[in-house]
Formats: sequence, structure tokens, C-alpha cells
Amino acid sequence: MRNRDRRDFLKRGGLLAGAAGALASGVAAPAAAQPGVQTQQDRAVRRADRYDDSFIFERKPFTWPGNKTLAVWIVPNVEVWRYDSPSGQAITPNDRGIVPDVVNYAWREYGMRVGLWRFADVLDAAGVKATVALNAAVVEHHPKAVDEMKKRGWEFMGHGITNSENLAGLTLETERNLIQTALRTIEQATGRRPRGWLGSGLTETYNTLDILAEEGVVYCGDWNSDDQPYRMKVKTGRMYSVPYCMEINDIPLFIRKGYTGEQYLQLVVDQFDALYADSAKQPRVMGIPLHPMITGQPLRIKYLERALARMKQRDKVWFATGSEIVDAYQRATLS
Repeated sequence: MRNRDRRDFLKRGGLLAGAAGALASGVAAPAAAQPGVQTQQDRAVRRADRYDDSFIFERKPFTWPGNKTLAVWIVPNVEVWRYDSPSGQAITPNDRGIVPDVVNYAWREYGMRVGLWRFADVLDAAGVKATVALNAAVVEHHPKAVDEMKKRGWEFMGHGITNSENLAGLTLETERNLIQTALRTIEQATGRRPRGWLGSGLTETYNTLDILAEEGVVYCGDWNSDDQPYRMKVKTGRMYSVPYCMEINDIPLFIRKGYTGEQYLQLVVDQFDALYADSAKQPRVMGIPLHPMITGQPLRIKYLERALARMKQRDKVWFATGSEIVDAYQRATLS
């Protein structure tokens, strides 16, 4: 993809994404009822209605390719942020919304400049391919990084335009245009249209899944409500949820809870051990969400390396990409 084409796509995408801040989020409140009178709407519990109810013990067992029982996918979030915005993941509070937020902006940039390549070294040594949640703006600002990830055979899934904005509050057409721009930009840079999606901040609107399915996306990591993939209800096409595993996301563990590397390792291993044992009865999926500016830091990278080494000792583990997991699930459950 030529640089001018990239700029054109991302200029349009940036304008669309920027509109998010000007639009209200949430759902309009219901009309006021008479004081002290409970309406039917008050008593009703709105559910997502995006999937059928299913308890895992009721499902028909199957196995992953090679007679494996636990699928593990590694998901580095490769992102960019706006220098003129106070929004973004932070290592130190910016309660006053100072711009430029040099401390946090530079910390995030470390992930792209250094931390991501620590991931690459660890995954290369383990013989594991990542599934990258890619902000489309990375294509313009770090094209060489995209080329390096392509060389490794990593999969790319859509992850918005930048991580300074998300989908919350967007109108249907604005959201559709943003998603189309993100997918098209990644496709032109990598040669493949993304089959997966992870929302910036895992945010969606009521329309997101339908738009994604219309655009050919077949799996999403936003819905963390199971240990297996499952079919989601969309207006057209197919859509599956693939477990991303927020419980072991490095943002809440390291940044919000202040866990040490040893504590992180123990939690990841505990998650793995339990899922591996469970997978003897029903196949499971374990996602490992990563951020290069967090786990890619010198003081933490060895704990990811040790966790992967532990997993590779078990013979029923299948390291896979998001697309490989979805394709195998469809073959196993639709046949």
C-alpha cells in the first residue's frame, strides 16, 4: 500500500474516530413513571440476546487439531495514541488532563520502540505466532513494525484506528465508516483482510457485531463470558466469540492492582493449570492479553517467557491464532 493511500485512509478514519468525543454515549432513560409505581420496563432485565444460553457441561465434547484439548492464543495489543489528547493507558495519573501528557505518552511509545520486540524474541524462541490487535494508524506511523510482524506470520485483527478513541456513542454510519476504514487499511498494508476484531478498550455499541459481520469479520475478543468459542447472533454472516481472558490481562494486573512479576506468573500458571485440567472433559481456550509497554518491560519479560515454557511442557496444548481457533471450532461443531 502506498504511503499516500495510507494517509488518505487514516485521515478519514481519524476524522471519524475523533467524532466519538463529541457524541454522547449510553442509552436514553425511559419515560418517567408515576411516583411509587413500578412499570413492566422497570421489572424487566434486558439481556444481550446475542447468543443462546448454554452451560458448558451440556455441550458435546470435541478436540482441537492433533487431538489437543487446550488452545492458547497470544494477543499483543499494538497501538498508537494521540500526542494532543490526554486519553490513553497511563503509568501515572493525569487527573487534570494535561496535554501533552509526556510521561504517559513516552511510556506508551516504549512499547512500540522496544517492548514489542522483546515479545517477538520470546515468541520466536518458543515457536509461537501471535494474533495482533492492531490499531489501523500503526500502518501509517510504523509501517516497518507491520512488516516485521508480517515476516513472523503473525495474524492481524482489527483494533480501531487509535487507542485514544473508542466506539462508544458513535452513530451507526460513523461507526460503520470507522470499522470499514480500519479493516481496509490493515488489509492494504498486510495483504489480508482481518477476520478478527478487538474493540479499543473492548467497547462496542449495539450495532458493532452486526457491522463487523457485514464486513467479513468472523470472530471477536470483546465478549469474555466463556472458556470456549461460541456462535453469536448477527443480522448477516457469522460471528464467534473467542475467549480473550481479561482476568490475566496485564493492564489490570500490573497497572491497576500493582502485582509483581512473580504474582503475574503465578496467576497465569494457575489459569493455565485449571484450564488444562478442565480440558480433559471439555476443550478450552486460553487467551493471553499483552501490552508491549507493560509486559514488554525489562523487569517483566522473563515471567512471560517462563509461563510459555511451562505451557509447552504439556502435550495437549495447541498454540494457535484466532483464525485457526475459529476455523477448528467450526469444523468440530458444524460437522
